[in-house]
Amino acid sequence: MARIGSSPLSFPGFRGVTRQLVLVNVVIFFVLLVLSVTAHDTAVTAFRLLRFVPSAFLHGALWQPLTYSFIHIDPLGTALELVSLWFLAGFLEDLHTSAWVMGLYASAVVGTAAAALAIYAMSGTFSFMAGQVPLYGCFGGIFGLLVAIGVLYGNMEFLLFFTIGIKARHLAIIYGLISIAMLFGAQRAYAFAQLGGAAAGLLWIRLAPRRGVSFAFSEQLYGLRNRYYRWKRRRAARKFEVYMKSRGRTVRFDGQGRQLDDDPDDKKRWN
Repeated sequence: MARIGSSPLSFPGFRGVTRQLVLVNVVIFFVLLVLSVTAHDTAVTAFRLLRFVPSAFLHGALWQPLTYSFIHIDPLGTALELVSLWFLAGFLEDLHTSAWVMGLYASAVVGTAAAALAIYAMSGTFSFMAGQVPLYGCFGGIFGLLVAIGVLYGNMEFLLFFTIGIKARHLAIIYGLISIAMLFGAQRAYAFAQLGGAAAGLLWIRLAPRRGVSFAFSEQLYGLRNRYYRWKRRRAARKFEVYMKSRGRTVRFDGQGRQLDDDPDDKKRWN
């Protein structure tokens, strides 16, 4: 745990996008758990549809790069992942907007799937067998959150196993080195995918708008609208010039469609 507030073991708030992500994961886990008991074939079908398999994605399962992160099997592993998700996402949400945290998490999840797809494609191109490992669980998103904390708040201390103090940047480096070492083993596809989630998280914190994608999109939309109105004003100005010239008068406008007056002492201008 990180040293936040007065208690070194305190968790961040359970609110906003953190609560939504954790609750959705919990609900889907128990739904699949109940289905595995009452309708086993349905549960197996749902698991196969929602997990990420590169070949299935290439054949039209376009939803899988997002849905795989909500699929969990092992209860203990699920609990550890969701506690980590609560802690890391909650910490970042206390310092950033919910939209920013959601964008970071989603980019890491999609980046994990993209890396798995890339190594699957490379295994055929470069004649090495990486295997097609189905992805499920939110490990990629969690790694992206950890990298973000390690880069932005590297001096923050975690209590590893509730006893060993370690800085966030060092913990992120250790996880990264473990993943790199796994590239030389049987689980290279899984390790490469996890590194893809970390890389996507790093790109997000470097390139994403500080106030969120929705704010940046709205700013672009307003900018586009304003450019359209300025274009209309310039066009109207050109038409007015032609009209006044036909009346034997000369008027001039600048590049923004504002009237220019020949008399510099005349303060009355048409804007």
